[in-house]
Amino acid sequence: MELCLFLGCNTPAIRPDVENAIRLTMPELGVDLIDLPGYVCCPAFGSFPSSDDESHYSTSGWNLSLAEESGHDIMVQCGSCYSSLRMGREHLQHDEKMRARVNELLKPSGRQVECKANVFHVTEVLYKEVGIEKIAAKIKNGLDGLHAVVQYPCHTLFPSEVVGFEESARRPVALKELTEALGATVDSFSLEYQCCGGAGGFSKMSPIGANEFSKRKLDAILNETKAEFIVVSCITCLMYLENIQNKLNEKAGEVIYNLPVFDYNQLLALCMGYDPQKVSSICSVSRDKITETILQNGTQVLA
Repeated sequence: MELCLFLGCNTPAIRPDVENAIRLTMPELGVDLIDLPGYVCCPAFGSFPSSDDESHYSTSGWNLSLAEESGHDIMVQCGSCYSSLRMGREHLQHDEKMRARVNELLKPSGRQVECKANVFHVTEVLYKEVGIEKIAAKIKNGLDGLHAVVQYPCHTLFPSEVVGFEESARRPVALKELTEALGATVDSFSLEYQCCGGAGGFSKMSPIGANEFSKRKLDAILNETKAEFIVVSCITCLMYLENIQNKLNEKAGEVIYNLPVFDYNQLLALCMGYDPQKVSSICSVSRDKITETILQNGTQVLA
């Protein structure tokens, strides 16, 4: 299986270890990744999608045309990038007038969009195309004995008729089952399906409200689970859930929240035996304890 890798902005610029993890794990699972030279920002919600339709769909059209030229579909990790591109494709596919306008704007560049390339989130690819059994068979250093909670990227859930890929957008299971395939126990809790608080510019438009929103979720994790870390599959969730813990601790004057946050592919890479310095080195909430446990659970030398 070959897919174009759409990295977005934050991953290569701020969390290159996540990019390394994706680039190392996916080919080992039979998903070959093709780069998209010349891609641009998705664009994220809070910018063109909320202010200028033509700019939004033209940007999406540009990115989609690059994938079409390669003859492959797109795989995305960032929840916002995934939703923006997938919704852009959906609209362009059904709105002939907008597609004609976008192609008019793209014409000077020599590009055209036909909506032939589809857009997939990495979780969907891992869950539906690779499969739990194949992932479990690749594990060298498991998460046995560790408790986790998962954070579902809300932009991969709603609007479910366009971006959804699970049987139930209100009760998703893919990330949970993928994490269990690595050996962890995934705990449930009352606010399991609540947004992290960082989506859609919420944290910037209403910082006090967003902080309290996220605090309630973190408190539920601490009070209702045995979780030792959080698993995400979205760069926004990853960065926000680390940053908000540090902010809340600073406000409290003590360390209350200290849950490491991993992108799923980072954990997958660690469990496959890859060097933590290459795939999981950048963080603001220490991961050392979890990483050491993974290494102790393993029997093979790290690659």
